[in-house]
Amino acid sequence: MAKRPVVSGWAALAAVLAALVLFTAMLSGLGHRWEWWHFSTGFQILRYSVYAAIAVIPIALIGLIRTRPGTRRKGFTASMFALLVAIVVVGNAWRLLQKARSVPPIHDITTDTEDPPAFVAIAPLRADAPNPVEYDGPETAAQQKAAYPDIQTIRVDLPPDAAFERALNAAENMGWTIVDTDAANGRIEATAETFWYGFKDDVVIRVKPANGGSILDIRSKSRVGRSDVGANADRIRDWRRKLSG
Repeated sequence: MAKRPVVSGWAALAAVLAALVLFTAMLSGLGHRWEWWHFSTGFQILRYSVYAAIAVIPIALIGLIRTRPGTRRKGFTASMFALLVAIVVVGNAWRLLQKARSVPPIHDITTDTEDPPAFVAIAPLRADAPNPVEYDGPETAAQQKAAYPDIQTIRVDLPPDAAFERALNAAENMGWTIVDTDAANGRIEATAETFWYGFKDDVVIRVKPANGGSILDIRSKSRVGRSDVGANADRIRDWRRKLSG
């Protein structure tokens, strides 16, 4: 009677550890979103999940070797799953780290650094936020211009009322929560929320008449954190694409 294939202990261990790594990595951000802990605690959990993922890689490789086709041990698929999970977790952390190193440690981005749009309706919502509602000043402006030279005032060949509607539609299509609209003063205020950690970043859009058309300026500012890892600049670019599209 032929012996039944035996599940490799290495494959089983790799699969269990990978599942735990994936769970804790996801929970690190969702726990902050659900207000279970401070985001700094979430970052610590994420860091340790990355360390664990690094440890999973050699275990998964041993599992793959011991369960490769032709052997009498089961667990090749489980080992491959574990390896892929570990690579994704480590790779995502590496990508974020490289992105953070490539951008300045700022969190207040605007198309008009000389006269940035001001938060009005959103100001009370930021009363307890670590990052104040006021613009961060010349040092931030200089760092932004060096890192994001494409973030500039937008000019459109539309009257202010039509430009305002287009700007509002683009903001709504971004999925932001619209906090206030003031067509008379050409101001739109909204809040964007990140999926994973649930960070809240506030946005204000200003529309002004200019030479038969309109000029639009936008500002996006994080409520917490010193560096936004480029998120606010990316948000402005995405909104600008929806505006032009």
